[in-house]
Amino acid sequence: MLLTLDLLGIFVFAISGGLVAVRNQLDIVGVVVLAMATGLGGGVIRDVVIGAVPPPAVADWRYLLVPVVSGLVTFWLHPAVGRLERVINVFDAFGLGLFCVAGALKAHELGLGPVPGAALGMVTGVGGGIIRDLLVGRVPVIFRKGELYAIPALAGAAVAATGVELGVPAAVIVGPAAAVTIGWRLLALSRGWTAPVPRT
Repeated sequence: MLLTLDLLGIFVFAISGGLVAVRNQLDIVGVVVLAMATGLGGGVIRDVVIGAVPPPAVADWRYLLVPVVSGLVTFWLHPAVGRLERVINVFDAFGLGLFCVAGALKAHELGLGPVPGAALGMVTGVGGGIIRDLLVGRVPVIFRKGELYAIPALAGAAVAATGVELGVPAAVIVGPAAAVTIGWRLLALSRGWTAPVPRT
C-alpha cells in the first residue's frame, strides 16, 4: 500500500515539477531533473531523517522510472498538459494527500509517535515542492502569503499518525486521512481561503 501511495504521489508531483521547468524554459535535462526533484524530494528527506537508508528513491528502479517518464511526457506534451492546469491542481491536492499519509504511516512503521509522524508526513508532502521552487529561484508555495498548503498536509498526516497509533488499521485510516488534506486543499483553492497573516 505504501508503494502504491508513493508512486501515485510521485507521478502527480513530477508532472507539476516538469511544468514549472518548461515554463522556466529549461531544456529536456532540466525538465527531467526538476520532475525528479519534485516527485522524490519529500520522500528522500523523510527517509534520511528516519534512517531508512538507502532511500527507496535510489534503491528501487520504480521510484526513478516514474518521475523520469512524467518529466518526458510533460516535456513533449506540455501544451496539452499546461491546458489541464486546473486538473493538475486537483491532482496536486491528491498527491499532497497521498504523500502526507504515506509519510505518516512510514514513520509509524519505524516506531515513531504521532507527533513526529505527523511532522514527517507533512515534510513528505511539501518537501519536493520546496526543492522545485528553490531550484528555479522562486518563493516556495508553502511560504507564499496566505497559501493553505502545509496546514492541510499537517492535518491529514496528523489524522493518519493518530489513527494508527490508536490501533486503527492503516488500510482503514488512509482514506479519511487523505480526504482531510485533499478536501481542505481543494476548498481553499476554489473558495480562496488563506492562512492567517500578520496584521499590517
